[in-house]
Amino acid sequence: MESENQEKDLVVDVGSSEVRLALLENHRLIEYNRESSQGHSFSVGDVYLGKVKKILPALNAAFVDIGDSKEAFVHYLDLGLHFDAFDKFVRDANPNRNLQELFSGIKIGEPLSKDGRVEDYLKPGQLIIGQIVKEPISTKGSRLTAEISLAGRNIVLLPFAEKVSVSQKITSKEEKRRLETLVGNILPHNYGAIIRTAAEGSSAAVLVAELRSLIEKWESAWKKISRNKNIGLLFTEYSKTTTILRDLLNDSFSNIYVNDPKIYEETRRYISLISPEQEKIVRLYEGKEPIFDHFEVTRQIKSSFGKVVPMKQGAYLVIETTEALNVIDVNSGIRAKSNDQEENTFEVNKLAAEEIARQLRLRDMGGIVIVDFIDMDSGEHRNELYKYMVELMSSDRAKHNVLPLTKFGLMQITRQRIRPVTEINTTEKCPLCHGTGKIASTVVIDEQIERKLADLVEHGHKQFTLKISPILGAYITRGWSSFAGRWKRKYRCKLKIVEVTDYSILQYDFYDENGKALD
Repeated sequence: MESENQEKDLVVDVGSSEVRLALLENHRLIEYNRESSQGHSFSVGDVYLGKVKKILPALNAAFVDIGDSKEAFVHYLDLGLHFDAFDKFVRDANPNRNLQELFSGIKIGEPLSKDGRVEDYLKPGQLIIGQIVKEPISTKGSRLTAEISLAGRNIVLLPFAEKVSVSQKITSKEEKRRLETLVGNILPHNYGAIIRTAAEGSSAAVLVAELRSLIEKWESAWKKISRNKNIGLLFTEYSKTTTILRDLLNDSFSNIYVNDPKIYEETRRYISLISPEQEKIVRLYEGKEPIFDHFEVTRQIKSSFGKVVPMKQGAYLVIETTEALNVIDVNSGIRAKSNDQEENTFEVNKLAAEEIARQLRLRDMGGIVIVDFIDMDSGEHRNELYKYMVELMSSDRAKHNVLPLTKFGLMQITRQRIRPVTEINTTEKCPLCHGTGKIASTVVIDEQIERKLADLVEHGHKQFTLKISPILGAYITRGWSSFAGRWKRKYRCKLKIVEVTDYSILQYDFYDENGKALD
């Protein structure tokens, strides 16, 4: 639930292969996202030039090749109101034409009728521009729309649209009129826009700058469309960092911590564009320990993504995810606050509801979620629990629907599923026994590390960082005559010990002075 004094922090951990984002509310992990920085995955908002592969008249839809191993799917109703204009632009675009003139000269005709047929508009081999609205999940490919939109913080830009509409949540008639007139006057021909709630009170300069950047992004794809006429990515939504900022940034945001100077600059630039007064909340983290350890994110990930999720006073949840639905079982454990069993049960169920609302956002669980609460006799309690769950879910950005408890104590929640559920394996395969259950004696672990160190010194290395689990770290640095101290003297090398909470008990790695792993 939103409250005025909540502290919201976004922690961004930029690694060599992925960027991890953690949204904390009062230091508690609420959302967790990962974005691979190598190669491109098919993400919501990405726009592709695709080729129609197969028409499905029975479904009034078509399969489209966008370069993924699974073909994307587009339904007739997702072709949008002015598909003809997009189609003409793709057909007529070529390197010899003035694309600016071509775009603005296309006449936006009558909207497509609701009961039309897909085969009247699409043919196998035809190139179409499609935007991903649902990521590939399990055996299904991406779901596409041919009605392209470019979302900014204050404005959503719509190519080949004629109207400017304003968010219903802006109640002031004067403000609505001001925004409509302002955006209407600066929009070039053949563009429409939706003015978002966040635009309320925004200055003309902010709106003009944002609109210009969105138009630039759309126009940057034109060359690709005209030049190669090949399937492939035209442009992607902003990076996950900026997408999360765009959707979440509000006055209650306290800090954004980033551990990479490049992403820090990108984030600061983006915020100065969409919300200049909040630029100062972006901070570059330069601490010695890993950023996720410093903000206790690693510990929370490990405790939150398991099959069994512990809660207060011994109560716990068991979460099972299947292809069709997610099942959450509530268990009371050993908790007993009073002798009144009904009251106890109600308290545990309320506690579970809080954790479930958090887990749905954290794991991005979508589709159907069935929650098996502990049975309660009181109809009043059942009704109160339902209302409490609705209230807890109100701050969830994904579209959702909560149904009252059935007579069996089951609650059904549906939540918009646009990407696969986040799964993190919180159990670890032992790095020493590799799952066999037998390991070399722990007594000789110091000898193993020393042998590796001696070998590296022999190969000309003189400066090391030894990343190590906290337990092993404590063992090799304890006492005035520690192993680490003796090794430094014996091999005349510089050795810096860094404890990493992510490491399993006997895990260790050597790095050189430039942070490169030494094998």
